[in-house]
Amino acid sequence: MRIEAVQGDITKEGVDAIVNAANSSLAGGGGVDGAIHRAAGASELHQACAKLGTLAPGDAKATPGFNLNAKWIIHTVGPIWRGGFSREAEILASCYRRCVKVANELGAKSLAFPAISTGVYGYPPDQAARTAVSTLKDPDLAELVELVKLVAFDELTFRLYQKSLLDCFHLGPS
Repeated sequence: MRIEAVQGDITKEGVDAIVNAANSSLAGGGGVDGAIHRAAGASELHQACAKLGTLAPGDAKATPGFNLNAKWIIHTVGPIWRGGFSREAEILASCYRRCVKVANELGAKSLAFPAISTGVYGYPPDQAARTAVSTLKDPDLAELVELVKLVAFDELTFRLYQKSLLDCFHLGPS
């Protein structure tokens, strides 16, 4: 599985599935969640999410992508940052693993992630980037997924993704 860092708008990514950093009620909200609901078609997406019920932190469920370029939206609930002492890293890693598992079940070959939990949930962006990359680099994770894009909305997050990718995949001097 190839992992790339990109900067841009996740709702415009040309991938099979995008990940929504959702709240547990899947009711839409601000940030990435609100942007995805607006771009997909809020009414249709609200109805689809209502059928899924609630979602526990670290889990993932899918809906159609509706008006997006992506066929599917995989919703996941990241941890609220509480200083790093409440299993936050474990829950965040579970978000990434579960999303890839759901993508594999859907037959998706490409998947785009936002920076889960780094907005109003307060997860430190540098730690979130390291957790994302270290979780996704597991060779046993992907079955069908060939490409994962880590989509940064801002320059800082983009640079943190790039640094984490270099640190995780650095093989030493040649």
